[in-house]
Amino acid sequence: MPARNWIFAVAVALFLSLSTFSSAQDLQIVNAERRIDLSSHIVKAFLTLKVENIGKDPAADMLLAFPPTQIKNLAMVQALAVTGKKKKKTYLPLDVKPSEQPDAPNDAGYFLVSFATPLGPGEAVTLEVLYILTHSLEPFPVEITQSESQLVYYRDSAVVLSPYRIKQQTTFFKTPSTRVESFTSVEPANRAGKEIKYGAYEDRVPYSYAPVIVHFENNSPFAVVEELVREIEISHWGSLQITENYRLTHGGARHKGVFSRVEYQSRRSISGSSSFNALLAVLPPRVNSVYYRDNIGNISTSHLRTGFKKSELEFEPRYPLFGGWKATFIIGYRVPLEDYLFEAPDGRRYLNFTFGCPLVETIVNKLTLKVVLPEGSKDPSAVLPFAVNQDLQVKYSYLDIVGRTVVVLQKDNVVPTHNVPFQVYYTFKPIYMLAEPLMLVSAFFFVFVTSLAYVHIDLNIVKK
Repeated sequence: MPARNWIFAVAVALFLSLSTFSSAQDLQIVNAERRIDLSSHIVKAFLTLKVENIGKDPAADMLLAFPPTQIKNLAMVQALAVTGKKKKKTYLPLDVKPSEQPDAPNDAGYFLVSFATPLGPGEAVTLEVLYILTHSLEPFPVEITQSESQLVYYRDSAVVLSPYRIKQQTTFFKTPSTRVESFTSVEPANRAGKEIKYGAYEDRVPYSYAPVIVHFENNSPFAVVEELVREIEISHWGSLQITENYRLTHGGARHKGVFSRVEYQSRRSISGSSSFNALLAVLPPRVNSVYYRDNIGNISTSHLRTGFKKSELEFEPRYPLFGGWKATFIIGYRVPLEDYLFEAPDGRRYLNFTFGCPLVETIVNKLTLKVVLPEGSKDPSAVLPFAVNQDLQVKYSYLDIVGRTVVVLQKDNVVPTHNVPFQVYYTFKPIYMLAEPLMLVSAFFFVFVTSLAYVHIDLNIVKK
């Protein structure tokens, strides 16, 4: 019996591998256009694919391949199916998830894109794919002085890495300025202003790869939050308290030499062009009690603008940040409870808030988001549109008896695209809201009775 089970398992594995191989042969990419935006330290790639089924059976999904150097820095992959033309185009989100392929060449990584409906023989579909890379711009030189501009390398391929045959393709690289020191030439290739074009290339076999390096100037702020801990504390008495602890660094070329404050202030456009001394945080609307401080104390260099859709906090660290320099600070604020806490049809309560980092154009290496529920809450669960690590903790605060349940969500490599709503569901009985007031009333009553007894009881031994 065990031998029979083993033979059956081997047969199933062989069938699945042959099915995957067959699927790869049944699809081809008629046209691929890739546009890679290098204007900031967050690399955004927009890939348009026209996929055709040339096989005899319907295809339910397709694979996206990435080289190993990009897989480790891949922050997000999204795919949309496009129907219609020009102004009548409609976009349908598709399910994208990582996929393990045992026969992956050169340790390539894969993502599986599931079609909305199986692609029949002879049919074609147009997909628009967005993938985002972090820590993919390599400073060169690795150290610069205060007066030097920052130059970086970007490594990629002139052709799209794919397990399918691509009949025609073109790749565009957009740089932040016209200063391009060099770029690898894979004919046909040309450069015009801020754009480098590779292709068009015809009839490339699966897993074609043509490595290229682009060396260019990029003085955008390389703001990297090494660790961000956001704590959202729910109080059923009327507000949410949000506290954000930042450990920020400049992820660009390291600063060498001395720093001249006079030169920095007098020649700001030339001196320290790759540094940054101001940040923008997008906060929820109707914020109040906003504070910005560090370990020393409050920092007054901030300005808050409130609006109906969002609030913006412009603030400056205590000193400008050059490559390799770091700063730690805390931002805190309150928002009205009725804007973010709701009741589900099944009677549960749920928090609807925004995941991610409020700072604009910032990479977060490690984000920990803690949702502190009121004491007495039970059965917590979190709903997010992407995978995160989840855990439960207990926090004790004033007048707590059993402690407050804390839902901990942790994710690495977070980019602004992750700033989407998420929900935390829990059950709560309103009677628990009376626990702390009853404790206070009981305490005052006990003190009052004790004082009354002390005043009226005669503790003298000798009668008067």
